[in-house]
Amino acid sequence: MKNFPSIRKNRDFQEVYHSGKSYANRQLVMYVKKTERPGNRIGISVSKKVGNSVVRHRLTRLLREAFRLHDNTLKQGSDIVVVVRATAKEADYKTIERAFLHLCGLHNMVENRSDGHD
Repeated sequence: MKNFPSIRKNRDFQEVYHSGKSYANRQLVMYVKKTERPGNRIGISVSKKVGNSVVRHRLTRLLREAFRLHDNTLKQGSDIVVVVRATAKEADYKTIERAFLHLCGLHNMVENRSDGHD
């Protein structure tokens, strides 16, 4: 199984926070920084204020899945950091996915596909 493309180092997170652009909605805050690297990497931050470890890990898994399923429709070459807000605590997958795609749209990361697939 191929490694999941994630941001792991604190330095990389800080770089995206300080020099990336951010947009937010009710559930998520997304920071995006363009890189020279091929492909996208995602970092997910869920504070203890959101809930206990079970809740935090569940939200992390939902976000990773939304990223995995839609990464092929996103413009490549970005580091993405997603901060989960406390209002996302009770959210189901569809809500998280919709919030993620909404922010990707605000960052102009969604490729215009003309092959009829969405």
